[in-house]
Amino acid sequence: MDIQALKQILQENGIVGAGGAGFPTYAKLDQRAEVILMNCAECEPLLKLHRQLLEQRAKEILQTFDVIAQTVGAKEAVIGIKKEYKAALKAIDRYIDFYPRMRVQLLDSAYPMGDEVVLIYEATGRVIRPGGLPIEEGVAVFNVETVYNVYRALELGTPVVDKLVTVVGEVERPVTVRVPIGAAISSVVAYGGEITAKNPAFLIGGPMMGNLQEGTAPVTKTTNAIIVLDENHTLVRRKRRNPAIDLKRAASSCCQCETCTSLCPRHGLGHPIEPHKFMRSAANKDFQDTNVFLNTMFCSSCGLCENYSCPQGLAPRSLIADYKAGLRKAGVKALQGVVPAPVGESREYRKVPEERLEARLGLAKYNADAPLLADDWWKKDGHIRKVKILLGQHIGAPAIPVVEKGAQVKVGDCIARPAEGLSVGIHASLDGVVQEVTDGFVIIAER
Repeated sequence: MDIQALKQILQENGIVGAGGAGFPTYAKLDQRAEVILMNCAECEPLLKLHRQLLEQRAKEILQTFDVIAQTVGAKEAVIGIKKEYKAALKAIDRYIDFYPRMRVQLLDSAYPMGDEVVLIYEATGRVIRPGGLPIEEGVAVFNVETVYNVYRALELGTPVVDKLVTVVGEVERPVTVRVPIGAAISSVVAYGGEITAKNPAFLIGGPMMGNLQEGTAPVTKTTNAIIVLDENHTLVRRKRRNPAIDLKRAASSCCQCETCTSLCPRHGLGHPIEPHKFMRSAANKDFQDTNVFLNTMFCSSCGLCENYSCPQGLAPRSLIADYKAGLRKAGVKALQGVVPAPVGESREYRKVPEERLEARLGLAKYNADAPLLADDWWKKDGHIRKVKILLGQHIGAPAIPVVEKGAQVKVGDCIARPAEGLSVGIHASLDGVVQEVTDGFVIIAER
């Protein structure tokens, strides 16, 4: 297929990274890609959906992955998958011999193995420079659900109107279910049965990098999981920290043990991120070395430093995120031309086992099967009768609405066209009537 034709199909069908920041997939199609890499590492603990989808739809996913490889002219198509995902590996084995340029790269069960920069190194040995893009090293990365969405667009003419979401934690029946984009978080949680926490909190996206949201918040194209926890759970309390108090605690308690830096995944790949130096400078308001602050722009916000590494329970990741936001607001950009240091041998021995991380976070008891249900299962109980579809679910410019209040729409109808620049289309996820249209969202309710 012609690369421009494929780009147009992906943009019009609203395909973005199904997780993470939601980078528009069409913009990743580049003829400089010598290697394309499929991410099946489930970066966050407790997530199940990528391995489950690959197990059930391996034929379609591998077929489409090969189409992408042919389209960009990649020499190699690599599936990065953790060794423990036995059922998904068995499904891959049934079809991979049909694709000579395709291979499997087995990965350790360590966090954050699904981080793009970490995954690229593990699968190819290539190091992405600090602040750089994978394509600079001839690599493009797509996760499993994104590739399946490309299949649906190419073969079925289906745009992105729904999302696989794993519901785990304090619920009666952990489950992975496909739900309409824009469905309320509380409606999706209902498919897991009764909530078993007295005062539940909803952690969206993952325990390490996710955020707390209200039950009325909508599912987006990047919502991978809803983790239901009691509001007194350690993770919930950490997510609700007060930055001013965190800074004072750093000033009084940080002993400069350097464990946060030693276990930092990006630091291990030679990136100039040294959380312990940041904590020292920020806590003492020492601005003599400005690079300590500028280098925070290279932080991936994986959260290991504050949720695993720090023996004092301090919050390097949260404070770094605050400083990064402040720098961006002031118009400060990341340093350019930074060359990574050589990857040291010690990196191999500083990987954090996911099982140990789950235990440290108090999540081990929630590591349930969460079976993937049939695609249309959500319709049977009728929990979802209204959707609020955000127009800015992706990196880039929000889509521009093309419907008006009172319009009748069907699933798959375009309700917002791509804006100029980096943007994708947005589509109706429910048959119904448009109730409200703004520059930020469209609400649709069943007739």
